[in-house]
Amino acid sequence: MEEQAGNKVTLTDRKNLALAGVKHVEKFNDDEIMLDTNMGILSLKGEGLSITQLDLEKGTLTAQGFFAVIQFKENSKTIQRLRGKNKVFGRFSK
Repeated sequence: MEEQAGNKVTLTDRKNLALAGVKHVEKFNDDEIMLDTNMGILSLKGEGLSITQLDLEKGTLTAQGFFAVIQFKENSKTIQRLRGKNKVFGRFSK
């Protein structure tokens, strides 16, 4: 089994999207693609969306359509991890 890629989002001309770090496709239709990624839930919204390539072993996905919204929705594990980092940084910054 190949190791999954780190997170990367590349959007070209709001039409072509390439992602790395994809773990699972949660939802998919013409208007929305929702993915579970290494950094939390990723919601892609737009018009005429289609997945053109998906490789879960590598953690990659490409999609086409008109992309209007790209939004990460933090899951509880990600929020806890980020809060922990903020506490560490908060100790050193004033």
